[in-house]
Amino acid sequence: MTGTSDVRNVFVLGLDEHNAQLLEALPNADQYRFHPLLDIDDLLHRDTIPVPDLLEQAQRQLDEFDGRVDAVIGFWDFPISTMVPILAGRRGLPWPSLEAVLKCEHKYWSRLEQRKVIDEVPRFGLLDLDDEDPDLPDGLRYPVWIKPVKSASSKLAFRVEDHEQLHDAAVEIREGVGRIGDPFEFVLDLVDLPAEIAEAGGSACLVEESATGAQVTVEGYSFRGEVRVYGVVDSVNCPDSPSFERYQYPSRVPAAVADRLADISRRVIGRIGLDGTTFDIEYFWDAERDAITLLEVNPRHSQSHAELFEQVDGFAHHDVMLQLALGREPRPLHGEGPFAVAAKWFLRRAEDGVAVRVPTAEEIGRVECDVPGCTVTVGVQVGDRLSELHDQDSYSYAIANVFVGSGSEDELREKYERVVAGLPFEFEEA
Repeated sequence: MTGTSDVRNVFVLGLDEHNAQLLEALPNADQYRFHPLLDIDDLLHRDTIPVPDLLEQAQRQLDEFDGRVDAVIGFWDFPISTMVPILAGRRGLPWPSLEAVLKCEHKYWSRLEQRKVIDEVPRFGLLDLDDEDPDLPDGLRYPVWIKPVKSASSKLAFRVEDHEQLHDAAVEIREGVGRIGDPFEFVLDLVDLPAEIAEAGGSACLVEESATGAQVTVEGYSFRGEVRVYGVVDSVNCPDSPSFERYQYPSRVPAAVADRLADISRRVIGRIGLDGTTFDIEYFWDAERDAITLLEVNPRHSQSHAELFEQVDGFAHHDVMLQLALGREPRPLHGEGPFAVAAKWFLRRAEDGVAVRVPTAEEIGRVECDVPGCTVTVGVQVGDRLSELHDQDSYSYAIANVFVGSGSEDELREKYERVVAGLPFEFEEA
């Protein structure tokens, strides 16, 4: 057993039960003590995001801790993704600069940086939300995606195919962009911004031409200037919908394509200057044209993929972030898990409704026992109206996550269908 003096105190901003379980299952977990830093509901599940107050509360908790603070980490999107570098920076702990993080978080700024080192970016521009009847920026053609320069979980992101759809989407974005845009503006004001980013601000709207192909995510990290990729994950859409059906690891893309994705990722992360943390970069690969398009850079690994790495490689890639936050080079992931392939499935409902029946803990436990390699998390409670849940995408409602590991892709789907059959949900129409 590790001596108490050797235990590292790691504060996790917005630590939830699910991620706590993953951390406690990491190799040598007895060497760490994981402390929740603020409550996840106060950080994410609220109508307003008072970043200055949240920073003050978190700082007070760290200052009042009777012991050594060895690391501050976080797995979630805004505001957690931008609060961690601020808090770590104040204490001189390892983490990238806030400026580097914001170069990823601000979608327009990120596009400008990407364009300086790679060609695999779509044509893009800013949409004038102050215009009641905005047009596409010069040089762009439909179909396009429009989205706030900062959002979460694809909220307020719309694929539009004509001017009427553009107008309707702009109205909806205009009404909702302030929830994240206003507090994001506060964070932007903490760094010295380029003039065009300062002018755009935190509530601007990006428009870019739609990419085609299979969507994949590159997971990697940067340590002392060396950028390394350790996995590629497929993001599979629902049939006839832009909503995700599942994440699947390892990716099915050819090795040569994976190598190209890694090379592009290294150039982009090097340009942005993101060092000392994990990252994930989302891409499209069009097999017919053998064309790659970079979609988005995130200055953290995807916690949604954690179980996938645990099932295939033997431990969650939370460990990569943890080691970096302690100033250490991460240990490699080598496919030492119990399964050859793993997926996170999103159980979805297309229509709005009020939950009147959700699976009980006993029913979930029975399913997890009956289907080996399966874990279920339910995201809705009795009485919840789906349209009022935070951070859903613009096209459907995720009501549960199903993590499954198996020996083959066919078995993966068969296991998922068995799990869904054992999860009773009932909704009243909205």
